Amino acid sequence: ASYPFRPFKEEWKDWLAVIGLLFIMVSASFLFADILQSLVSDAKISFNVMNIENLSRYSFIGFAILATLALSYFFLAQVLLTISGKLIYGNYYFSLIISASIGLLILTFTKNNSVVELNLYVLLWLLLFLMMIQQQLFSGLRFRLNVSEVLFWLFVFSFSIAAVIIFENRKIEFVKRIKFAEKLSLEADPSVGNLLSIAFAYLDNDFLYPNYERFKNPQESDYLKDSIVNRSFGPYLDRYDTKIYLYDESFRPLQTNQPVSFDTLNTIFTVQSKKTDVNDVTYYEKSFDQVSYIIKKEVKDPDSTVIGYFFMVSEPKRYKSEALVPELFQGTKEMVPDNTQGYSYAIYKNMRLSRYYSDFSFPTYLETSELPKTEFKIEKVKNYEVLWYKGSANNIIIIAKKNVSFLEAITLFSYLFTTFLFLLAFYRLGALIVRSRLSASVLRSYWEFSIRSQIHSTIIMVSLLSFLVIGVATILFFINRYDRDQRDSLSRTIKIMVNELQNRFGNENTVLNAMMLYGDSSTADLEALMEEITEIHGTDVNFYDTLGNLKVYSNPLIYQKGVLSERMNPEAFFQLRHMRAIQVLTEEKMGRTDFKSIYCPIRDKDGQAYAYLNVPSFRNQGELTQEISNFLVTVINLNAFIFLVAGAIALVITNRITSSFTIIGQKMRDINLNKINQEIQWKRKDEIGELVNEYNKMVRKLDESADALAKSEREGAWRQMARQVAHEIKNPLTPMKLSIQYLQKAIDNNSPNVKAMTGSVANTLIEQIDHLSKIASDFSQFANIGNPRNEVFDLHDLLSSLTLLYEATEKLQFTWHKVDHRLMMMADKTQLNRLFTNLLQNAVEAGEHKDEIIIVIKEELQGENVIFSVSDNGDGIPEHIQSKIFTPNFTTKSSGTGLGLAMSKSIAEQAQGDIWFETTEGVGTTFYVRLPVLGLI
Repeated sequence: ASYPFRPFKEEWKDWLAVIGLLFIMVSASFLFADILQSLVSDAKISFNVMNIENLSRYSFIGFAILATLALSYFFLAQVLLTISGKLIYGNYYFSLIISASIGLLILTFTKNNSVVELNLYVLLWLLLFLMMIQQQLFSGLRFRLNVSEVLFWLFVFSFSIAAVIIFENRKIEFVKRIKFAEKLSLEADPSVGNLLSIAFAYLDNDFLYPNYERFKNPQESDYLKDSIVNRSFGPYLDRYDTKIYLYDESFRPLQTNQPVSFDTLNTIFTVQSKKTDVNDVTYYEKSFDQVSYIIKKEVKDPDSTVIGYFFMVSEPKRYKSEALVPELFQGTKEMVPDNTQGYSYAIYKNMRLSRYYSDFSFPTYLETSELPKTEFKIEKVKNYEVLWYKGSANNIIIIAKKNVSFLEAITLFSYLFTTFLFLLAFYRLGALIVRSRLSASVLRSYWEFSIRSQIHSTIIMVSLLSFLVIGVATILFFINRYDRDQRDSLSRTIKIMVNELQNRFGNENTVLNAMMLYGDSSTADLEALMEEITEIHGTDVNFYDTLGNLKVYSNPLIYQKGVLSERMNPEAFFQLRHMRAIQVLTEEKMGRTDFKSIYCPIRDKDGQAYAYLNVPSFRNQGELTQEISNFLVTVINLNAFIFLVAGAIALVITNRITSSFTIIGQKMRDINLNKINQEIQWKRKDEIGELVNEYNKMVRKLDESADALAKSEREGAWRQMARQVAHEIKNPLTPMKLSIQYLQKAIDNNSPNVKAMTGSVANTLIEQIDHLSKIASDFSQFANIGNPRNEVFDLHDLLSSLTLLYEATEKLQFTWHKVDHRLMMMADKTQLNRLFTNLLQNAVEAGEHKDEIIIVIKEELQGENVIFSVSDNGDGIPEHIQSKIFTPNFTTKSSGTGLGLAMSKSIAEQAQGDIWFETTEGVGTTFYVRLPVLGLI
């Protein structure tokens, strides 16, 4: 039976301590969950493992912090549950009930509903955790775990933390999706001109009137128009083609080359357009999915007299590809969702599909029954989670996101599991450095791994090395393939463009050359052709003259703002002009953005270059990054799976190998000359089989030697016993013989006191016969110690009867310090009586020569055992004979068999206990007896 840990005498204090410990346990669980929730939702640390690009160094620091907290929590739980388990006598069901009650009480007084929702799941997890750890599933309450136990608890904590992160990520993602839907609704509603109000805030009369006369000068007018149109770098306006028109007070254009009349623009503004929230800004729909904006301003003098009119028309550009908008100018990627979220969206105006993004199968129009009843609704379509958002002005936004929760869970588990392994390795290395103090010899001893550790380490290192090699090789393959595909695409595109240009102009090479070199007014034809090429191929196009000067371009924003030079790339110019290369691909840089650019000469019929065509590729590497990210996610998941499988395989292999050595080692430890040693049965004919055969040979030889030794020992023991018995019997026989001879002589001499002498001799004979009887009894008892007759009894009753025998002894001061419980034992009562009789008798005899005999008996409970101490105030035991005290037939008395303490030791060991002593010469001796108790009452 287990003995409880009782730090307090009152039982209610024990229960109060249990409640306090479990309160700390529950609070620590909630605190750990709150820290985890805060790291994910509040600390702005990305744990979106589905896209490697989103992860920063702070993400990996966050994983390390979570792993450290989890390990600290596990060891804290071990300590708290170990102590509380002893206080409640191992009744762990009470701890479950108390923990659940404390958790529910804490949640009752928690006001934050989001925290309550999370902590309710945490409480359920905690109860399951307590059941596993207290029912001694795998490790139980121990602080040294083997490999399988470590892997199990790492699996539990990795899975649990991953679940919490996914729970929080879903809430964060849902909020982001709602905001994105609101943003799409705002931008899709042409009546809301917030962006326009910001962009055109300065276009008031205070700006237009002072600059009105400058618009009449063609050069000044071009400069002002360019400044107004290109003032904003925002991606919203970069997607519109904006033109400015000015008229005088008589509605005549200020420039003769303006193709649109005042009446046309005014009719559109006043009749066809609809108002926005911004004054003087209207919009009109060119088609169901395209909206154009028109701005009208009256230019007035200080007397408020109208002296002219200002119109600005913004029409959406029709691009086939986002490649025409360089990454440098994409800013917040207006109208394009966050790539890392994997969103697909559709915008519906008046129930008809206006715009969509990505490849989700959106319907071309909506039915009334499909519209959400509330502001938004969530539904599942196959493996997608679809959000319907009801915006303003009959706009419906649908955002679909592929449900990758399972893959995300596996990936998070892989990251966390790997982090735990690295953290444990780091702790192990740190502990090694601290313990070794960087001593070379100590470090070498730590590197002497066992066979189990060597097999584990080899298999795991092979899996990790394969992961690194495969990962690096595949990433390099992706990068090379991406570059090769981009080069091939650019090469094919520019070849098609050059052939198209050369075929289009045919014999007009001279005209084209003149337009390129001298800026003829007919360059409008070339610009129209470039717009057509841009529309078809979805890419930017630049024309350079043979001196490397930029003449015509499709994306003026980059060059007008001075982001890129209007001079040709020097390397490309050198290769085309001087090395006569047919095609040159260069790596160029715009700000922090790297891009590729290809150059090719446009030749006449004689093969002479009269212009250079350039196609820059502003394609960002998002596709490559996403491909690498998806691959790494797959490889990490696969590697985590392989790692677990490798760990399991290593465990099976090492168990199979080391179990054989364990069996052999255990058999070798069990080898004893005093029992029959069994041979090992091994059927396989392998290296271990050879070792087993040698072991079996050794066992057979040892048995033969043991038999011979046992025979010799038995003969020696009998001879020793015969000598001891003969010696002990001879001692009383001598006085018996002398007494009889003396009596016989007196009878022969007719001595007058024959009768008195006969009585004296008879007394002597009786005394010596009693001594012989005691010798026979001692030897008989020593021989029968190995045959106990166990029974249940109270040891206090036995000791009480013994102490009564010594209370009448002269000059004896006897003290007995008892425990407060009855000591129930299962042992041979007669033998224990003999043990304590020997100890008490020896204590009395040790102090007989003193003025006062002092004997003290003390009892102390230690776990499931009780320890007795019997102290005397004798002279102590000399050091040279201390090692012989428990040896049979050894005695320091003038008379005795020397079997008393030897029997006492055998009796204690027979009762599953022990006996030892402590002595100080001149002070006294204390004998200790440890005995197991059956229970306390």
